[in-house]
Amino acid sequence: MNTIYLLVGFIVILAFCASTIFTSLLIPVLIKKHTGQNIREEGPQSHQVKAGTPSMGGIAIIGSTLLVFLFMCWSNHNFGVQFLVTILGFVLFGLLGFIDDYAKIARKQNLGLRAWQKLVLQIAISVGIAWYLANYSITGTVVYIPFFKAYVDFGIWYIPFIAFTIVAMSNAVNLTDGLDGLASGVTAIVALYFAIAAGTFMYEVPLYFNAALAGACLGFLVFNKNPAKVFMGDTGSMALGGGLAVAAISMNMTLLLPIVGFVYVAEALSVIIQVVSFKTTGKRVFKMSPLHHHFELCGLKETMVVGLFWTAALICAIIGLAAL
Repeated sequence: MNTIYLLVGFIVILAFCASTIFTSLLIPVLIKKHTGQNIREEGPQSHQVKAGTPSMGGIAIIGSTLLVFLFMCWSNHNFGVQFLVTILGFVLFGLLGFIDDYAKIARKQNLGLRAWQKLVLQIAISVGIAWYLANYSITGTVVYIPFFKAYVDFGIWYIPFIAFTIVAMSNAVNLTDGLDGLASGVTAIVALYFAIAAGTFMYEVPLYFNAALAGACLGFLVFNKNPAKVFMGDTGSMALGGGLAVAAISMNMTLLLPIVGFVYVAEALSVIIQVVSFKTTGKRVFKMSPLHHHFELCGLKETMVVGLFWTAALICAIIGLAAL
């Protein structure tokens, strides 16, 4: 077990250094390319000072994660099913986020691709990955049930279930990316958990990926913490969601995602509850959604909200260890 911790630590440090260097070099380029963030008018007024902060910093997270991940896989000659689906989930969702970010920059407003366009593309990618896993992974359509230590064969429901999980995760992480350092910090914790979980069950490829992702998020956090010098944009948040989901699914830990990633779930649920409540009753449950904005409008400083959510993510990771 100590060897696993040392390996995870080595990869995290390697990715942290790569991400720190990559992000520092990327920021001037993003500024030169006028990728400044457009802040939505209906958001908290305190966020208007962030207008113009370079976005699309997720490119650095993706690049540094891939660099370290590919190096580890190449060093150990691991290029199987887990490698392929993890790369596809991470890169394709990152590419989708990049297209969305680019559309926002071209239009000079906080509106990129239409919601239905993003959803259709997300579903297409997710169904393809789910089909591949159902047919070519070692576990097939069997899903592990945490705490009960049981395995259930989902049969024909496996593909829609997995596709839904990937789409939900990518959107949930995207919604979480609303405060300086929030998504990057929470994801570093969640990814580190899955790296340790992967090592516990000897899943080498997911260990490499999650450890690299955790390190890349921490390196990016150096520049993304309050006051942020760069935002990850949809390029980063969608890649994080897609990559985390697929990596967890590839080692049959699908149902651990909502447990360890409960912060993401809470953020997404707050938006759903808000919309349904307003559409049906004309009343809002929260002062503003996603949930982090509600806490802000309740009087908490942005840094306090971020710290609170990081703590919640850490607690959920500890609960997740019990589920193993």
